[in-house]
Amino acid sequence: MNSDFHYYATYCAAILSGYSHEEAMTICYSDQLVDLCSKTLLQELKAPASAATTQLQLELMDARTDIVGLQDITRIWSSFHFLPRDLDAKPHKKCSKTYLNKYRLICGPNGELVKMTVELAKEKGLQAVGLAMHILADTWAHTYFAGTPSMVINNTNYHFYELISGEEGEIRRKITFRHSASLPDDLENSVYTSSLPQNSENSIMNLGHGRAGHLPDYSFIRYLYLPAWGEYEEFTKDNPSDYHHAFCQMIYAMKYLRGVNDEFETDQYDTEAIEPYDEEIDSIIRKRQPDASADWKAFGEKLSGQTIEPFDLMRYQGEYKNASENEKNDTFIGQFIIAALAQKSMVTNQIFRRGSKLAGYSVDYGKKGFRGDKAYRMLIERLEGMDK
Repeated sequence: MNSDFHYYATYCAAILSGYSHEEAMTICYSDQLVDLCSKTLLQELKAPASAATTQLQLELMDARTDIVGLQDITRIWSSFHFLPRDLDAKPHKKCSKTYLNKYRLICGPNGELVKMTVELAKEKGLQAVGLAMHILADTWAHTYFAGTPSMVINNTNYHFYELISGEEGEIRRKITFRHSASLPDDLENSVYTSSLPQNSENSIMNLGHGRAGHLPDYSFIRYLYLPAWGEYEEFTKDNPSDYHHAFCQMIYAMKYLRGVNDEFETDQYDTEAIEPYDEEIDSIIRKRQPDASADWKAFGEKLSGQTIEPFDLMRYQGEYKNASENEKNDTFIGQFIIAALAQKSMVTNQIFRRGSKLAGYSVDYGKKGFRGDKAYRMLIERLEGMDK
């Protein structure tokens, strides 16, 4: 998803779930920050690099693709952007353990991990709420792709069509992918930019939905293709429906996080909250445009009667830089870092417990104590303090 949904639509969902304008701004800012909190940024802030929630293109170009490098990539992208739907899933046919481990990282909504993600954010602050909403929403947009480099899981081929509704019914229009990042997507002719095809299984070009370009991030699009992991059967992706479900599920989840609902269950959506605005929301989602920020912003300001300030990456950096070492954890960015470390630790642990080392090793702190990155010592100490 793009900033139109992660920032402005998340603000709207937060308001509809009962948060105040100020609270909703913190939530949507934290949601958008997930797409920008890179190691480069954290190093500039002298903050723990292990709290990175994304990787910049330049970082990916220099990323190692040996075992250690791939583990680092997988920890980030599977934890925050391509949350696996079913870590116990099995392909229809027998396969190698290597393929099985990658197959189980395929993203999708309403899995066990999304429930754990939302529950993890409970009573952990608004930054944790925003981070969880980013992950929840991406499970809908990034369905069928995995947060680890894999040609066999994430590749696309010539059989890729956009489904367009017209006066004469629905038609298939063949999608053309090009590989020039400087050119904008041509929505009129279904010409879209994607990553370069690479035959190497572990090429960075085969990470996530790079081979499908920005298509998963457009709320209006419906498309079908033949994924190799699906035994070359046609899979249809209906983004308008999925984005509608994501929006309603965020409201339901945030009502749980506010304490309105006693529990969070998967496959539950608060359609009642959006009933007076359903037509307007559907219109925004289905409007054929590369960026719906202006429409979501106008809707959000109508809901709250307040001005939604544009996202400013620099907004909280001074607070963090100027804080003493003992105060950094209580700053805006400090709270975000704690939430990010907790989420990454949880997902890595769940992947490791299935016998997969694709996201690295995970230590049972209760049995073996702390080992590894000192940032995680900070996390454990912080969480232990919150439990007292």
